[in-house]
Amino acid sequence: MLSRRDLLAGSALALLAGCSAPQPPPGPLPVPAPTRPSALPEPVTVQRMHSAARGTDVDLVLITPEGVPATGLPVCLALHGRGARARTFLSLGVPAVLTAAVRAGTPPFAVAALDGDHYWVKTGGADDPQRMLTDEVPGWLAARDLRPPSAVFGISMGGFGALRFARAHPDLKAVATASAALFVSWPDARSRKVFADEANWRAEEPLLHPAELRPGGLGVWCGASDPFLGADRKLVRAVNPEVSRFTPGAHDDEYWRGVLPEIVEFVGERLS
Repeated sequence: MLSRRDLLAGSALALLAGCSAPQPPPGPLPVPAPTRPSALPEPVTVQRMHSAARGTDVDLVLITPEGVPATGLPVCLALHGRGARARTFLSLGVPAVLTAAVRAGTPPFAVAALDGDHYWVKTGGADDPQRMLTDEVPGWLAARDLRPPSAVFGISMGGFGALRFARAHPDLKAVATASAALFVSWPDARSRKVFADEANWRAEEPLLHPAELRPGGLGVWCGASDPFLGADRKLVRAVNPEVSRFTPGAHDDEYWRGVLPEIVEFVGERLS
């Protein structure tokens, strides 16, 4: 027989356990992938997709401006930073920023964010995020009546991935990076414990392939207190992008939220 004290203690523990349960990620719950082409039903949708290129399921977060028909919109890929995920762009406020920009006159477009890893490149295993972006994502977008990606934006690790994607897709209309995580030397890159070896890093590092990056349509943003400031300045010197902004800020959400409106406008103007 349990005493009244035991019952009260058990109830208190259950209450504490409920309070400490992990919070759900930001944004709507995932919904199944469509079985046939269909327009997006909401301004923000999250769907779980199986990526054969990555060998795992990923979130596909699609964001369109409120009040604008999604069918036929151009698309900008959004690549998150290390330790984040596709839903991070929801917590950074991209839906509101995109809607505000379009209402202010920026041509409408859709944002497609995916889950990635290890700087969005293949680093020795079977997981190949770049192949997912190139071979799988266009079909996922077509099934939602959206155009293939014509722009890419990346934050931190996603900036590395965006520049790598731009090297393989020189026809992109806009490429934007915020606090791009670039490495000026192999010891610097090796310290991240991501790349298989020096040859793997050298093949992927954007700073080592500036001639493959097109200055037109490229925008580089970085905070003046960001640890990658020196590397991003080196990128600007090597490529001479159309837009470069080095303003006060660190490598954090506050800085990224601050530059998002400018980046969204930059992308939209070039997708029109």
